[in-house]
Amino acid sequence: MIRLQIVEKHGTNLFKTLVEAMRSGKLQTFFVKKRGRRVTHTNPDYHGWMNWSYVEGVIACEVISPRKPGDEWKFLHSLIGRLAHKYSKDIHSISIQFPDTVVSGTIEHRKLQSRRSR
Repeated sequence: MIRLQIVEKHGTNLFKTLVEAMRSGKLQTFFVKKRGRRVTHTNPDYHGWMNWSYVEGVIACEVISPRKPGDEWKFLHSLIGRLAHKYSKDIHSISIQFPDTVVSGTIEHRKLQSRRSR
């Protein structure tokens, strides 16, 4: 999982603009589901989705890829690129966090598995 916060410039209503663009087809790369709370990519090779919420000028997002852990970067790459290209005038800043997660196949994951089996 990757977390990010998008801080909009004052008075731009970026969240509403993004949701409307996805619903109308102006932003063809992504579309919204679950009453606008979940964002998915139109390309099935970009596994996962993004849950997001909006509070007082900040869009809080979580990019999740449960079937292919570690592939969240594809979705994130596409999202950041699209925001920079079409909506940079409405964005004050973007903050990205990589919470402590264990990806299957990594050395840390193997160490955890061996500790659990003892």
